[in-house]
Amino acid sequence: MTSLRPALDPRLHAFRDDLAAETLKGRVDAPRFARGHAAHVVVPVSALRRHPAPDGPRDTELLFGETVTVFDERDGFAWVQATRDRYVGYVALGDLHQGTHQPTHAVSALRTFIYQDPDLKSPMRTWLPLNAPVAVTGDSGRFSALESGGFIFTDHLRGAGTYARDYVSVAEQFLETPYLWGGRSSLGLDCSGLVQCALEAAGLTCPRDTDMQEAALGTSLPDTEPLERGDLVFWKGHVGIMVDSATLLHANATFMKTIEEPVEPAIARIAQTDGPVTSIKRLDGAQG
Repeated sequence: MTSLRPALDPRLHAFRDDLAAETLKGRVDAPRFARGHAAHVVVPVSALRRHPAPDGPRDTELLFGETVTVFDERDGFAWVQATRDRYVGYVALGDLHQGTHQPTHAVSALRTFIYQDPDLKSPMRTWLPLNAPVAVTGDSGRFSALESGGFIFTDHLRGAGTYARDYVSVAEQFLETPYLWGGRSSLGLDCSGLVQCALEAAGLTCPRDTDMQEAALGTSLPDTEPLERGDLVFWKGHVGIMVDSATLLHANATFMKTIEEPVEPAIARIAQTDGPVTSIKRLDGAQG
């Protein structure tokens, strides 16, 4: 008998031939189900891969402080589901620490540093990307002490529940950032990663991949509607953000970086590889 169950997206649902998340009982067939346990990322960025191998395709990245549910561990990798956007994949075990933490702030700068001491001349322990959640335990002058150790410049943080007013301005900070498939930081990011990073900084929930974003975000505009700042322009497999009525901002593989360019020539060029524009979405009320 043919199953009438709707197909589940493996990017967003944790199931394999041998194992599935306990929450999927009754929705998928698996010989074993796991409740999983919590862990959080302890490196600046960690690749979330499609396969448990160092050269497995990078589907996305997890940021320092982000939490995951771990369903399986073997051969140096954990099979996880991210809490932030529900993405499923494999991450290096050494990039995780068991348990969760309670973040009080998030990084508001494009990139910042954790110092050994509350002094800009002290040794730099590591760096953190935009949107990385951190737990602050106190302050020392211009610096905040972190529960995980070290100090971070206080003005590079925003308190939990406070956000950037304009996601386009956030996205513009990524100009000239190298293109990186699956990237989510100022070291490298892709088109949907740029949109996700910018919207999250503005407190807007955003899925990870272009097709998910096109389905979930905003209101579709008719072809006759004039473009505005903040509109999202979608192609099959690509997305960009309008800076104004005539200028598109996007991370792209043509120039291998994030650029601004006139939207009409961009549409004509992208049509040669990705086809025509599939939709334009407006996030009503999202701009401050």
